[in-house]
Amino acid sequence: MTHDGAPSSAATPDPAEGKFGLDAYVCERMLLLGAGSSVMYQLAMKGVGLGVAEHSTTLRRPVDRLRTTLTFVYVMVLGTEQEKKEISRLVNRMHTSVRSPGRYSAFDPELQLWVAATLVKNGEWLMERMFGPMDAATRERCYREAWIYGTALQVTPQMWPQTRAEFDVYWEESLAKLEADPIVQCYAKQLLSYHGGPVYLRLAVPLQNLLTRGNLDARTREVLALPWSRRDQMLYDLFWKVFPPVYRRVPRVLRQLEARLILRDMRKRFRQGRRVI
Repeated sequence: MTHDGAPSSAATPDPAEGKFGLDAYVCERMLLLGAGSSVMYQLAMKGVGLGVAEHSTTLRRPVDRLRTTLTFVYVMVLGTEQEKKEISRLVNRMHTSVRSPGRYSAFDPELQLWVAATLVKNGEWLMERMFGPMDAATRERCYREAWIYGTALQVTPQMWPQTRAEFDVYWEESLAKLEADPIVQCYAKQLLSYHGGPVYLRLAVPLQNLLTRGNLDARTREVLALPWSRRDQMLYDLFWKVFPPVYRRVPRVLRQLEARLILRDMRKRFRQGRRVI
């Protein structure tokens, strides 16, 4: 069945024939190149953007917020069933206060679907940009495995577009619903100009800023009032010409080291009774 209840196309690739699943690339460090743009896509959906701008602690504790976000992403694909349930419970507890009657709620399943969709879209896009196009069956398999980002919270399996082709329709329809808001625009600007935290983060700000803006479609940049110049485009294109072949030469064990360290840290925190999310 499709997202609107219509029968799915008989031409839909069989995900069981996919060559690999989401676990093959979710732990690749290169996905961090899309972290900023995922956040910006989320902010551009007004209900999400207002909730984040008015409740997020990212500007006060950027490193820890990155850790908790990556913990969720990695655990949902690579963790045990018990770990997935516990992380979902902790995320829901954190979301309890993120609500404003008539404006937004972190428990709104439609907003949760959009947040999860941005992770799906950017993860797939980066994987194909770095390693080349996936065949249709593999894309279908990875897409369906990525539903966990939504179904771990308030999204039901029936809410997801049921095929990867239908997801494209959902994505374009959602982009058309993005709405400018001055509170969200101000918050997005603060995120991109952030200069606090450790030195290594401050040094990465210019590149992360460029990639965050460049990975977005033009309409989303407009909604968030993010500038984009001819020079920006030239630098962005140069990065994607130079970086992928270099990245592919890095041993996989190093490219995926961070994911293993974050999962190890999560398990240690659980054992020691420390805050995980």
